[in-house]
Amino acid sequence: MFLSTPFDQDSIDLLNNLGLEIFKIPSGEITNLPYLRHIGSLNKKVILSTVMADIGEIEDALDIVINAGTKKENITVLHANTMYPTPMEDVNLKAMVTIGNTFNVSFGYSDHTLGIEVDIAAVAMGATCIEKHFTLDNNMEGPDHKASLEPNELVSMVRCIRNVELSLGSSIKKPSPSEIPNIKITRKSIVAKEDIKKGELLTQDNLAIKRPSSGINPMRWDEIVGTIATKDYQEDELI
Repeated sequence: MFLSTPFDQDSIDLLNNLGLEIFKIPSGEITNLPYLRHIGSLNKKVILSTVMADIGEIEDALDIVINAGTKKENITVLHANTMYPTPMEDVNLKAMVTIGNTFNVSFGYSDHTLGIEVDIAAVAMGATCIEKHFTLDNNMEGPDHKASLEPNELVSMVRCIRNVELSLGSSIKKPSPSEIPNIKITRKSIVAKEDIKKGELLTQDNLAIKRPSSGINPMRWDEIVGTIATKDYQEDELI
């Protein structure tokens, strides 16, 4: 999808006339009230960059855009750092989550670090949008190229992000379809530790817990210990 970031009122109108579907608000305009109000009045999808902003400035900007007519659900707020490249100790990804929790808004990360690991971590923490600088050659002239991804790196980042998305799954903890067949061979059952005759008392001394799990669940150990064997058992036979 074609995107372009306007830096003034005329550019907002130009891009709107071109049918731009998403408006990116650059970090330098987060305190520009007339600019924010103009974009907000278009009722388009908005990506709001928060480089150098504190939580109060983000709140003010969101209020202006929303009050101007943009729906909150159409806004994604990007956490970012303006340094190129950004030192790892200044990334502060937890602040991205703070933004999402504080304003109940979709959030993402605009990355200026070297490499792709921070972007992958951001997705694992709930980012729904990743912005990353891209270049054909890191050695080209200009300030941004050295902090940008080359084509093979961009491919690798997207592939990793897609894998992370798949791996996140749901919040429900239960056996996955791929591991269900392993339950039988991995878990254990109550078995005879030695030969046991019918009518003999089942005790901690003549019982053991071994694989597979197709017999009585060991969680019923206390229930079984102290009962009488209803048949003969050979050593290692499932009770």
